[in-house]
Amino acid sequence: MNGYHQYQDCIEACLRCAALCHHCASSCTGEKDIAMMGGCIQLDMECAAICTAAAQPMSLGSSHASRLCIICADICDACAAECSKHDHEHCRECAQACKACADECRKMNNR
Repeated sequence: MNGYHQYQDCIEACLRCAALCHHCASSCTGEKDIAMMGGCIQLDMECAAICTAAAQPMSLGSSHASRLCIICADICDACAAECSKHDHEHCRECAQACKACADECRKMNNR
């Protein structure tokens, strides 16, 4: 049975990404031009939600996990692209986590 140990790298990438997306969204609310950060905050919250959602079925060994990972990778890509537009440490850190998560999620479909 597949489960946590087989998908551990992807689960950990998803949970790390979710945590850094939450951190980025929270940090964005303290920036001087918060209106400019609206798209970043929105994508951070969406990305954190899907990353958390994708990690749960993987830990259960769900046969549907790889399909969720396709969606997760797409949202991580969008979040990374948005965060890359901003010159804030929290955005750079989030973009890196999103890219790593997208890479791990894509590997799920090669298993």
